[in-house]
Amino acid sequence: MIDAVARAFRLPDLRRKIIFTFALLGVYRLAAHVPIPGVDVARLQELFATNQLLGLLDLFSGGSLTTFSVAALGVYPYITASIVMQIVAPLIPALQELQKEGEAGRTRISQYTRLLTVPLAMLQAYAQATLLAREGIIANFGLLDRTTFLPTVSLILTLTAGTMFLVWLGELITEKGIGNGISLIIFGGIVARLPTSIAQTVAAGTNWIGMGVLAVIGLVMVLGIVYMNEGQRRIQVHYAKRIRGNRVYGGTTSYLPMRVNSAGMIPLIFAMSIMLIPGTVATYFVGSESTWVRNTAGVIAGLFNGVNWFYWLLFFWLVVGFTYFYTAVVFQQQNLPESLQKQGGVIPGRRPGRDTAEYLNRILNRITLLGALFLGVIAIMPFIVGQLTGVQVLTLSSTGILIVVGVVLDTMKQLEAQLMMRHYEGFIK
Repeated sequence: MIDAVARAFRLPDLRRKIIFTFALLGVYRLAAHVPIPGVDVARLQELFATNQLLGLLDLFSGGSLTTFSVAALGVYPYITASIVMQIVAPLIPALQELQKEGEAGRTRISQYTRLLTVPLAMLQAYAQATLLAREGIIANFGLLDRTTFLPTVSLILTLTAGTMFLVWLGELITEKGIGNGISLIIFGGIVARLPTSIAQTVAAGTNWIGMGVLAVIGLVMVLGIVYMNEGQRRIQVHYAKRIRGNRVYGGTTSYLPMRVNSAGMIPLIFAMSIMLIPGTVATYFVGSESTWVRNTAGVIAGLFNGVNWFYWLLFFWLVVGFTYFYTAVVFQQQNLPESLQKQGGVIPGRRPGRDTAEYLNRILNRITLLGALFLGVIAIMPFIVGQLTGVQVLTLSSTGILIVVGVVLDTMKQLEAQLMMRHYEGFIK
């Protein structure tokens, strides 16, 4: 691998892409340390230290939330917009037609995704700022007050601009660098936060046995994620011979790969978003004057505080359910039975059309069960690891590990493809 990296840097164009990628990631990290004025940073860090869920969100933002920088929202509004577009595309005929138009259609859908990112980022900025204002961390906040209207609008626009700036950096990396830019932005934030988390763990008192167990479990999780991400069921497909003019096409046998984990990290993001809603809403009613409202909000806040079995069991089943849901959406968008029929492909023993679709759906449901259960177990690993090791400061973020491993694998494959194009030996053997 080291030799392959050295060969990659010997190629001027590939070296330029790698340096360009690292340079833009450096720009992102600089933006993550530009704070927004009017924020009590000391109280903000204290809030994040005492709230496990907020600490987890801060891990994804690379520490931008604890300083409430211009990049505090990260690229997650863009990810949310992308997920929304993927879900609603099969329901809107116009978007279905765009998906069939190739590169031009994908470009239009990307434009719509960026436009949708703006209102989502503004809503998320207002929601986070409202939560911090209630804790007394942000002063002069409020849209309905004449004296605080302009500072509030300025804060929302600044956070939204920060998100769009990161999206622009990510698209530049995708176009002129190596790897998927948006994924690398998230990857950079997670990796940048790890040294601080390790330092906090050591400062809180070193439990070397717990740290050892944590390291072993983390290694097993990484190996399991790699194995499941690369696992696939290969279905044999035979293409009939077709004669066009003096040339003969087809007449070959190929394989249709169906991945065990085709949903990736999306189900975990879905489930985490759903789990955050009840506890967040309950905090607005904890101080209610009505006794039953206050008591109900207290019970809900206690159930969704991220430290009890109910929370993690519900999280597990939500991940399993969303895995099936998202896999079905992606499979429907691919429309494999129709594509095979148009290309003259036939699965041995299956008739084209409905019979092929039912056969592929049965296989998809079976292999998705394994992938869904695996994602569910990975999702609740932070709680299990905390109970086994007693190390609570340095948590194993399941979503974070999925992102890191997935981005590394994807980037290595792209580098390998670049090297193989130039007849060099790649990373993956």
